[in-house]
Amino acid sequence: MSINDPLGDMLTRIRNGQMRKKSSVLSPASKLRVMVLDVLRDEGYIRGYTRTEFDGGKAELDIELKYFDGEPVIQEIQRVSKPGRRVYSSASSLPVVASGLGVSIVSTPQGVMADHQARENNVGGEVLCRIF
Repeated sequence: MSINDPLGDMLTRIRNGQMRKKSSVLSPASKLRVMVLDVLRDEGYIRGYTRTEFDGGKAELDIELKYFDGEPVIQEIQRVSKPGRRVYSSASSLPVVASGLGVSIVSTPQGVMADHQARENNVGGEVLCRIF
């Protein structure tokens, strides 16, 4: 079965895992997913992840979810740019999530980064998702 939106699939797995209070969730691996998980880990929304290689070149990511006082750290995780409708933004007009408490993840020519890093580097790009 093919997945039309691999990043959206991973975000949904994270959202569903946290609703069910899972300690970790599994997702197929890709470069974009790993770069987004690096940002989530650096911003403190997940504990981390491990990559497992299988025969035939397949790989899987085991994403460790993070909780505080029994509640998920991620209150809301939403895909912004979708395959049917891409959303691009310049550095000056990057969206601010929850008055700066949340993070937008942006795919820029300098790599995937959080919105505050993109503003510091003065680069825009495709707004992949927002997390609060």
